[in-house]
Amino acid sequence: MRRKIALFLTLVLVFTVVATGCTKPQQAAQEAAPKVDFPKQGITAICPWAAGGGTDAVLRGLTLEAEKILGQTITVVNQTGGGGAIGHSAIMKAKPDGYTVGMITFELNSLPPQGLVPFTYKDFDPLMRINMDAAALTVKKDAPYNTIEEFVAYAKQHPGEINIGNSAPGSVWHIAAGLMAEKTGIQVEYVPFEGAAPAVTALVGGHIEAVSVSVPEVIGQVEAGDLKILGVMSAERLPSIPDVPTFKESGIDVVFGTWRGLAVPKGTPDEVKQILMDGFKQAYDSQGFQDFAKNAGLGLAYQDAAEYAKFLEANANDVAEVMKKLGLAK
Repeated sequence: MRRKIALFLTLVLVFTVVATGCTKPQQAAQEAAPKVDFPKQGITAICPWAAGGGTDAVLRGLTLEAEKILGQTITVVNQTGGGGAIGHSAIMKAKPDGYTVGMITFELNSLPPQGLVPFTYKDFDPLMRINMDAAALTVKKDAPYNTIEEFVAYAKQHPGEINIGNSAPGSVWHIAAGLMAEKTGIQVEYVPFEGAAPAVTALVGGHIEAVSVSVPEVIGQVEAGDLKILGVMSAERLPSIPDVPTFKESGIDVVFGTWRGLAVPKGTPDEVKQILMDGFKQAYDSQGFQDFAKNAGLGLAYQDAAEYAKFLEANANDVAEVMKKLGLAK
């Protein structure tokens, strides 16, 4: 009898261990699974810059792939004006439910030092950094200068006659042109536009003499034979345009450019942010987006949310210092 009881207890113990072992993976899987049903509807992606520009192109290229992964339509909405202030403000003020994401750009860190906006990078929850692009000095194909040195010499002979188009006062491309002028001792006029696209259009039309925007924003017109790039403000030559020299090669110590990334309104639930981060990271890694970036000459520079947050803080401090030197900060 005792043997039967002992055998019974042994079987019960074995069954309990096996059952517990089977249950734990199921519990772990349930705990790891998202606790929210998201997304259940379309998502709005706000772009602070004009359609057709570099920021707009990057956002549309990424959301095209993200739609396939998240299973919902992602509509890009361009909210321009105020040198990027209106679009960034719209992102910040949106309902923090995950159904509004936005492309934040360099201007998020350049507008606050000027006292132009009542917010900073701290009022957003970053999702990921997408890319960084160096400024490129671009002129008309038939311009009377073919190198950076010739451009500088011409500008010194014609002070104040060269009009350089940029995104807006205090924008990344305005600062890029200002740094170039400061380093070379030339005097130019800065012409603001609501984004790089209209500035490039004005250059093609002969209304201005140059732009200091990114390569992706001019590469189409360069390939079409309308424009030419004299130099780039990168540390090294860019793979997409290996024949174009850097400013440093010409003896001008300027390395400067823009960055772009995704963010959501402060207070968006962590579980929702994780779904968005995972979905957009898969979109970023997709062959479709990688091919798009390569063809557009984008300088991809991914950072996850934690890395991006640290970058934003460091960049904000650096930009504030540069703007003080240029007399743009209040």
